[in-house]
Amino acid sequence: MGRRTAWWRGIWRRTAWWRVAVVGAVLGAVAGVPGAPALAASPSPSASSSPSSATAPSYVFAAGAPSVKGTVSTGDAELLEPGRTYRSSLPSEGKVYYRLDLDSTSSVYVAATAVPPSDTPVTATEGVRVTVQDADGRFCSAPDTATIGAGRSPRPLTAWGARTLPSKRSLCRGAGTYYVAVERVLRTESVPGDWDLELAPVREPRLRQTGSTTGEAPESWDSATPSPPGGGAVPVRGGGGFGSATALEQGVWRDDVRPGQTLFYEVPVGWGQQVYATAEISSPEAGAGGVSGKGLVPGAVNLALYNPVRGLVDDTSISYSGSQRSGALPAVPPVGYDNRYAVSGRVSGMRFAGAYFLVVHLAARVGEEFGDGPLGLTLRVRVKGEPEGGPGYAGESEPAGLFQAGLGSSSGDGAAPGDESGGVSGSGHGSVGMKVAAFGGIGAGTLVLGVLGVWVVVGRRRAAGV
Repeated sequence: MGRRTAWWRGIWRRTAWWRVAVVGAVLGAVAGVPGAPALAASPSPSASSSPSSATAPSYVFAAGAPSVKGTVSTGDAELLEPGRTYRSSLPSEGKVYYRLDLDSTSSVYVAATAVPPSDTPVTATEGVRVTVQDADGRFCSAPDTATIGAGRSPRPLTAWGARTLPSKRSLCRGAGTYYVAVERVLRTESVPGDWDLELAPVREPRLRQTGSTTGEAPESWDSATPSPPGGGAVPVRGGGGFGSATALEQGVWRDDVRPGQTLFYEVPVGWGQQVYATAEISSPEAGAGGVSGKGLVPGAVNLALYNPVRGLVDDTSISYSGSQRSGALPAVPPVGYDNRYAVSGRVSGMRFAGAYFLVVHLAARVGEEFGDGPLGLTLRVRVKGEPEGGPGYAGESEPAGLFQAGLGSSSGDGAAPGDESGGVSGSGHGSVGMKVAAFGGIGAGTLVLGVLGVWVVVGRRRAAGV
């Protein structure tokens, strides 16, 4: 037995380099699968460095977005194509116009995200307004306005306009040319200068079957707020814009946020499901910024919920005085197509299945009072109910897959072409990656065990003198 052990150890040592190469190659291949989980644990937010509020961009625009110029006249307005995201700029005075060429069956939504410079003084009431108009200058929907709010902190502001069909109104039903108008509002004390602008036009196809919905807003829904999820928090990094939002699901999530910073997350919500979210902000760490404040910052934290076309559903603000605080979004109804007929924005905004955005902003004034170091942010997210079948669209949205609720579905997923009627999809990019990684992991394990088996047999045969 001693001789066999010696032979085995000798073979094991001489083949060590080959074993390492094989195992490394296999595990490297698995780790390289798109969507595969990382082989190393992610560091906690407090363990890795974050850019300071002075160097971090106030908004991360969609990569590769083409530039488009807003014009002061509709006659020169440049075309926006649904499904594409654009960059532009918004002057301090007057409206700028963009053109839409629409059919007579689809609904179209245009969200405009205006980004003030991070070092620009702003007032609570100033903001951005968006309207969609027909060729005769008539509004297709009520103007939507987003304002800075009590925090008086420069932050991305998103407002949306729409031409929705079918409509009980006689206006804006036909095919033809329409215009998007974007303007700054109530800027009596602000500093002149352009704001950056991101435009995201979206097309929602008509329903496959007419009469498949009631055409009336829901009369009642469960408005009770369940208790937020408990348990340990999972470290996460929020994105810097809508296009780079970090995907979350039900659970408890831990991040860091600096004064003046805005973080973006997305949560898949299917037809018939309700989403709830609570944000908790920590007390500052000792020595985090060199300022020991005892004042109160009104509206220090803003937590907002946006729907898949970036329309605001509802938000809440949290004042901060240097100790931990929390705030919850008001309860919203289950996702339903007929919600669009409601008067309340909190109900009508919940009209699509898909990725809903949670956006958190920490006011820059918190840094002036309590130091510019990061504060701990805990998000508690709950998705209530089982996903139901949707109304059934007659075609694909633009961008594709927008109204499907699987993780990663905002980039398109594996649903049947032209079918966006389902609830939570398990065939998003993340799910596919996990499946491939699982099969890859099984294959890697089988290969490693096979190689080890060969080494054992060879060692024993050599030890026996065969």
